Amino acid sequence: MALETPYDSVLLVSFGGPEGPGEVIPFLENVLRGKQVPRARMLEVAEHYQHFGGVSPINEQNRQLIAALERELAEHGPHLPVYWGNRNWNPFLTDALQQMANDGRQRALAFFTSAYSCYSGCRQYREDLQRARGEVGPAAPVVDKLRMFFNHPGFIGPMVDAVTACLAEIPAQRRGLATLLFSAHSIPWSMADKCNYTTQLQEACRLVAEGAGHERYELVYQSRSGPPQQPWLEPDICDRIQALHAEEKLTDVVILPIGFISDHMEVLFDIDTEARELCEKLGIGMHRAATVGTHPRFVQMIRELITERLSDQPQRLTLGNLPASHDVCPDDCCLYTPARPGTRPS
Repeated sequence: MALETPYDSVLLVSFGGPEGPGEVIPFLENVLRGKQVPRARMLEVAEHYQHFGGVSPINEQNRQLIAALERELAEHGPHLPVYWGNRNWNPFLTDALQQMANDGRQRALAFFTSAYSCYSGCRQYREDLQRARGEVGPAAPVVDKLRMFFNHPGFIGPMVDAVTACLAEIPAQRRGLATLLFSAHSIPWSMADKCNYTTQLQEACRLVAEGAGHERYELVYQSRSGPPQQPWLEPDICDRIQALHAEEKLTDVVILPIGFISDHMEVLFDIDTEARELCEKLGIGMHRAATVGTHPRFVQMIRELITERLSDQPQRLTLGNLPASHDVCPDDCCLYTPARPGTRPS
């Protein structure tokens, strides 16, 4: 049964990325403003983008996701227009909210392109939305976020299919010995110990490995950017591949970037470039499982999250042992105090 609801639109909220060589440094300065990241590290990351012509694929991937979602909503409802705003590059959140205000939109449901709870994947986006609403003024629409979807079957199912397809590429006599590595963005310990990031990641990894019927798996991390003295989540994916190979002479690894929903720059460089080059050097067969991207079941999941919020008897689809994430974040949800050293997450 549908509730009478003021929701009149959907807002896709994402990270953003440069779309030309001249945009790389300004984009990274936006990303790193106020953060203790050495400039040398920023310039190193800038070279990653220049390696691909200064163009991040994330914006085009978001355009494709929006087009797929618009088709899904047009076919099945609810018939809501979809807008798009980024944290760090065009189209910025302020521009999106201004356009929504100009179009008379008053209340939106926001889909964050992040499946897991942490400061940078949830709270910071909510803070950015509040800041953007303040810049737009009284006409800015109210924006409520959809829940995190780390254990939704529409997220897990496509990844099970992707891992299963990769395992099928490996000869049967080697398949059981292959190591499945799930890779996610590293974050500081002081961020991780105030949120459910690692718990949700571990559950998603377990669900995908179980669905694919593969017992040899580990969670690894990538793309750390903080100063050397600040503890971040480990092990790094390349360090772990080297250690595993030294221990048991790996023949095959399957890598799924479980922390990402699309193949944007950190996937293309850290996995498809650096990890692949390392595997080739060590003589390891690397098999990279696809991110969910615009998989029809994933797009359907977004629609299901929307209709869930429009129902007075929602069917909150989940898999595994953890409950569905909350709809409304508590005041202390995903707090981050960078000065605090943090404790090593279990």
